[in-house]
Parts: sequence; C-alpha cells; structure tokens
Amino acid sequence: MNKKNIIKVELAAALFFLGLGGWCLHLRIHPPLKNAANLIPFISGIGSVFCLPLLFCFRPTLALAYISNGFLAIIGSITMAHFSLAHFQGPITPEGIILNTTFADIAILWGKFALGKALFDLEFLKSEADLAARGRFFRYPNMGWWWAHLFTLAIVYALGNIFWK
Repeated sequence: MNKKNIIKVELAAALFFLGLGGWCLHLRIHPPLKNAANLIPFISGIGSVFCLPLLFCFRPTLALAYISNGFLAIIGSITMAHFSLAHFQGPITPEGIILNTTFADIAILWGKFALGKALFDLEFLKSEADLAARGRFFRYPNMGWWWAHLFTLAIVYALGNIFWK
C-alpha cells in the first residue's frame, strides 16, 4: 500500500468517526422514536457514517461521495442554524452564540466537509508539485461552487420559511 492510499484510508476513517460522533449527538438530541421529523437526520446520519466513507474509497463513486458530503454539510448547516435561531434564549453575546447554539455542531459538519474535499483532491493529485486550481472559482469542484450553493440554498430555505407557513 503506497503513502497516498494510507492517507486516503486515514482520512476516510476520520470521516467515519466524525460522522459517528455527530450522529450519536443527533440521536441524543433528536431521538427518532419521539418525532417522525427526526427520522430525516437519523437516515442522513446512517448515510453519512456508513455510506460516505465507503464511497470515498473508490474512484468511480468519488464524485457522488463528494457532492453528497457537501450537500449534507450545507443542508445540515442551514437547518441547524434555523433551529438555533428559532430556539435561542438569553442575550445575544459571543459566548451565547458559541455555547448556546448549534455552532459546534455546524463546525463538526464543516470539518467533515473539509475531510471530504481533502479525499476528493487527494485522488486527483498527480504529484506534490501540482499547482492549486486557478480561475473558474464558481465552477465545480472549486470552493466557489460550494459557496454559491450554500448561499442560494440558505436564501431559498429562508424564503420558504417566510412564505410557506
């Protein structure tokens, strides 16, 4: 096994354990047996823990894993931020925002996103002398593509929440 494959396995293991930790936190906070709406994060957690690391291990399924991981991070961030805003109590202070919201959970999600991006980029790295991709910032698979989707989905979610009551 070469060094690139060892790094790939280590990153996939990190993705598995971060997903498992986040899924266990979700099960504790939102038990699926108490509310049917909690089945959505339960099922997406199963996919995130067991399917995504496996999909990242094989080149033919790498793009599917990368896109799924990214959209799970985006959708999870938006819905958890909404949950925090809807249930926030107390004064708005930096300490309150960091400790009394889902900020830590969203940070875990973006850590998972970064691991998935590292796995994706590692597969297409030809040599250590490769230059970072330039130009076309808003094109797949560059980060601008993800930022555009994050902001667009957040706006659509907010508008849906405002007008669809």
